[in-house]
Formats: sequence, C-alpha cells, structure tokens
Amino acid sequence: MRSFLLLLVCLSITCWLTACVDSLDLTLNSTIDVLVVDGTITNLPEPQVIRLNRSQADRLTGRFGAIPITKATVEIIVDSTQIIPCHETVDGTYQLPSDFKGQIGHAYQLRFALPDGTRYQSTQQVMPAVPPIRSVSARFNPVALPIEQQLDGGYRAGHDVFIDTQDPAGQSNYYRWDWKLWEKQSWCRSCQQGIYSVNNILPHTYKDKTFYVAGNDLYEDCFVPVNYLEAGQPPFQSGLYVYDYPCRTDCWEILYSYALNVFDDRYTNGNLIQHRSVAQIPYYDSTACLVEVRQLSLTQSAHAYFNQFQHTQSTNGLTDTAPSAPVGNIRNVADSRENVVGYFTASAVSAKRIWIERKDVTGLPFGNTVPEKVAWQPGAAFFYSLNRRQPMPEPIYPYPSIRIWGGPPRPATAICVSSDSRTPFKPEGWQE
Repeated sequence: MRSFLLLLVCLSITCWLTACVDSLDLTLNSTIDVLVVDGTITNLPEPQVIRLNRSQADRLTGRFGAIPITKATVEIIVDSTQIIPCHETVDGTYQLPSDFKGQIGHAYQLRFALPDGTRYQSTQQVMPAVPPIRSVSARFNPVALPIEQQLDGGYRAGHDVFIDTQDPAGQSNYYRWDWKLWEKQSWCRSCQQGIYSVNNILPHTYKDKTFYVAGNDLYEDCFVPVNYLEAGQPPFQSGLYVYDYPCRTDCWEILYSYALNVFDDRYTNGNLIQHRSVAQIPYYDSTACLVEVRQLSLTQSAHAYFNQFQHTQSTNGLTDTAPSAPVGNIRNVADSRENVVGYFTASAVSAKRIWIERKDVTGLPFGNTVPEKVAWQPGAAFFYSLNRRQPMPEPIYPYPSIRIWGGPPRPATAICVSSDSRTPFKPEGWQE
C-alpha cells in the first residue's frame, strides 16, 4: 500500500491539479497541516505496514511537503484482546512482526500515539473473504494511460490489464484492485558530487596529492570528499554533477499503482465479473515486464471511503471546485474535531501474475521518445523513464576529479540494495 500513501497525500491538499505531481513541485496558496495514515492488514505472507505522515505547506512560501512521523508507538488490536506492537523500519513506516498475517473473519483495529502523547485509534475492521482471480490478460493500447496519469509530452501508451472473477451470490461484495510492476533495472546507484566506492576510504590518507586511498572493508556507497584544507589532500571538483553506476548483479525495479479502482457488486451479484479493467501499465521500455494484479476485499464502509477518492480522482479538473480529502475512520481520541486523512482496513487478497512480452506494441516506448537524447547504453530507456535524463557513467578518460587508489578497477559497479522499490532477487514468474 506504499503507493496509496502518495495518493492520500496528494488528495489531502486543497488544489485544482489534473494529476498528482511531485510534492517538491507543488506550491499552494494556503497552509495545510493534516495527519495522513495508510494501513491495510492482508492475509498474505508479506510485510504488514502502517505509514504515518503529516501533509504540510510552509506558512511563508506555501511549498508543500509530506513529513514522515517518526518515533510513534503503533499497535494493532486483534479481536479486541490481542495487542501486536509494530516497529519502525524507516522514517514513518511501522511494520508488524514478520510472521504476522491477517485472517478472514477476524477483527483488527489500529491504535497509535505520537511522540507528543496525542493518541489516535481507528474503527474495528473485520476482514471479509475475497473470491479468487480466474484469469488475467493484457492488451497494448496507445492511449492506455488516463489523461490524469499521462507522462511527459502527453505520452499515454501502455498495456491495459483485465481480469475475470466469479462474484459470490447472495451477499454484498466490495472490491479494490491494485498492481505491482517489475522492470529489469541496469543502473543501481547515482552519486552527486562524488563517486561510488566499493571499499571504505581511509580518512586523511592520500597518495601523490592525486588519490584518496581505499581500505579493505566494504563500503558500497557514494564517497563525497570533505575539504579538510590539508596540504596533501587531492583537489576535487566543485559544483553539481552526478555519476551513475551499473548494477553488479541482476536487479529489478518495483513500481506500484496509485490510482484507485474500487467496485460494488450491486448490479453483478452472483455473476461472472468479466474483462474488468484493473491496470494500465506504462510502456516504459521495449523489454518484457512482470505484473502482479491484486484483488482485495473491502468492508462496506471502506468501499464508501475509497469510492469518494476514486470519484475525486476521476472528476477533478482545472475548472472543478477544489476538492477536500474525505475524513476516514481514524480519530484523535481526545479531540474528535481533528480531521485525519486515510482509512485503516483489513482485506483478504487474491493475487495473480502475468508476463507481458511487449511484442504487440506500436511506436516507441516512453524511454526512447526524446530524439536529442537517444538511449544507447543498456537499460538507458528505462532509466530515462524514471529519471527524465540519460545515465551519465563515471568517465574512464578524462579522469573524474575524484580518484581512488586501491579497490576494484574503475569505474565501479554498484550493488542492488533490497527495498520496497528494488530487489536483487528474481521475482516469481520472471521469464529469463
């Protein structure tokens, strides 16, 4: 649910944009300070996380930013009796124990306290069952991406992904669909005003006033010199520059959906939900990719909340009235007047993966649409899709301004660091 936090933050502000944009580029005319919570307990053996952020705009400039809330005390209450504590993994992200997963029919409640002692809690959520996804299919579409999700230059090509699922008869069911995308990544690290070093750099140790000296311990990070004003210290380039480093081993980038896609079975109860559009995968690169489609169950109240967001997402335009983010099921225990954005819920999940060959495509992928910057290096098209620039490798000659004596040959390669957006482990279903 990492990607949904981006949507929550973007829609928690008062604006009239046609799309959710990078928070650093968003300037507001008013001051905003709102707590944003993102958390869903699932029945899959996967990390179960709660994310806490504060959506703020600077009082003087109106510049918007999302600030992770750290050092909170977060816990999940199971069936009103069992308390499961969460631990903070990175700023603002709180994870349940690795062996924890939800169970259908059990009740879950979120409870947390901020460092200043302010306490919050959600309503109780009982996890409903979800039917399995029967089949998944994909089809190239030159205008697959909705206008509000189009890439630079109005680029909209991609693959529409569809599912079939059998809706249970005689009961109300509420669905939500999202997706996860794996693309092969060839570039694992970018270093600004520095160079990548595999080994540690010995402090205050230089050779011939030209080289910094590497030790024997692993470092695997960007080395940015500090000017100690020492006589033997090599000079180094000032100003802003960046070098990009290829991956040493296989690596995959993980991208997520943030658009909402919810559904009420009111008019299809007990029937086959057929050819339902659940994803639009951008045509970033001409190589194949792997997509996982997830079908989640929702309670009626959770569906009503997410449906409000979906309506805002699909109707908001330049001439629309400024939307307000709907208040969810989390409240300040001592002050019910505080508005908290986000909805804590528990959802069963059916997941299915599809390998998209991209052999049915027409036209250029997004990463090759800039004629004056033709991608020629491996993985450069996908790199451009993510960074809006071509990779700039450390030069062999002329030498970079920072030079290292010892360690592996230059230029170095970088490790693929495992995170929620990257993995060095081959995804199940990857066909290579």
